[in-house]
Amino acid sequence: VDYLSIAMVIYVREPMVTVDSSLLQSGEIEVVGRLVHASNASLFCRIRNSENECHAIYKPIAGERPLWDFPDGNLASREVATYLASETLDLNCVPLTILREGPFGLGSVQYWIDDVEDVGERYSDRSAGLRKIALLDAVVNNTDRKIGHLLYKGDQIFGCDHGVTFHQEYKLRTVIWQFAGLPFSSEEISKLENFNCDLSNYLTESEIAALDDRVANLLHEGTFPMPPTDWPAIPWPPV
Repeated sequence: VDYLSIAMVIYVREPMVTVDSSLLQSGEIEVVGRLVHASNASLFCRIRNSENECHAIYKPIAGERPLWDFPDGNLASREVATYLASETLDLNCVPLTILREGPFGLGSVQYWIDDVEDVGERYSDRSAGLRKIALLDAVVNNTDRKIGHLLYKGDQIFGCDHGVTFHQEYKLRTVIWQFAGLPFSSEEISKLENFNCDLSNYLTESEIAALDDRVANLLHEGTFPMPPTDWPAIPWPPV
């Protein structure tokens, strides 16, 4: 496989497989190739220690392009914050993601496995897996949920590429609007009511304050959010 020509990230936690977080945290990172079509530096890596190895995507902060609408913080930290939010909400729909030092400095490292299925038209289904991702996106205020950021593996669906999240203003952009206006289930309400995730190491104070307000507003409304009227509702390109 010519990893230097990889154009799409296909990375996800494999069903029923326990990911060794210590391997991602302390294993030796060997950069194998670069995703040439990624907007920011996204490096395909092999991570190994004396007992095991895996593949991952390493996104160094030093390789990020400045964004006019996200002047504070960094993409890598928001990638990790989204993973932690998914875990705290017990949605488990983001591959294991950590922040660590790598060959090009501090960056996010996300577990990657291949053989993910083609999404096709399934992104418009009202499946339980997509509903979890829709709830997560509403919480983290995802501005870039594209079809290519949905990863199907067996009976599970995961999301990736969460660098442009947690904005202080409502900027939800997604291809998953089929749940808009639907009431939250009692289980989803419980998840939101019990959401308590310390993200102070990854987000700015204003981002955390906006997150708290967003969760409170979701509970007040009791429904999945509607598409914005003053901001494009679908990212471009949608794939």
